Amino acid sequence: MLSQCPDPQEIVDKAIELAQFSSWENFSLLELASSLHCDLAQIKNHFRSKDDIAEALFNRADDAMLTAGSTGHFVSGDEGLVAAIMCWFESLAPNKKLVREILAYKLEPGHFHLQAHGITRISRTVQWLLHVSGRSYTGVNRVIDEVAVTQAYLASFCFFLFDNSEKHQATRALLTRLINKVSRAESFITRLSRRANRQK
Repeated sequence: MLSQCPDPQEIVDKAIELAQFSSWENFSLLELASSLHCDLAQIKNHFRSKDDIAEALFNRADDAMLTAGSTGHFVSGDEGLVAAIMCWFESLAPNKKLVREILAYKLEPGHFHLQAHGITRISRTVQWLLHVSGRSYTGVNRVIDEVAVTQAYLASFCFFLFDNSEKHQATRALLTRLINKVSRAESFITRLSRRANRQK
């Protein structure tokens, strides 16, 4: 007998549970529906695919970071950006193995649509990270900052996924170094730009 349509959070929680028992690639939406005592159409009401469920997991990380930011948890500047990114990472920490499996699945040859979606996801998350940490560059400086922060975020994320240090202090140290390098490089570029403008 089918139950009422489960809510999205219940679906995500059950998907995580099933994927942790087997793997992200091996668990099926049919298995998910059976575990929730609903049918596939009810799952589709909220998620069109397994990748949509994976995106919901990353959305939780966005929400955790934004909630912390809205309560004044982060200071502005480099320290705030590091704190915001680490908050995002830590929200995924209980499911780190699963996140590795999801990313491996997305990067399989032929999954171009998932990879394109992943680029959009990264860009959206970086935008939220910049907003919540109060970075407000404009023009060319904004583009440079977005690209540099994205690189630091991705490099640290890859490290975080295999980091077993206490409270991920090794990841925090790496991220801090990378963000500090970004700020130093941007300050240097700004000084050069001002000097060039004065010489015109």
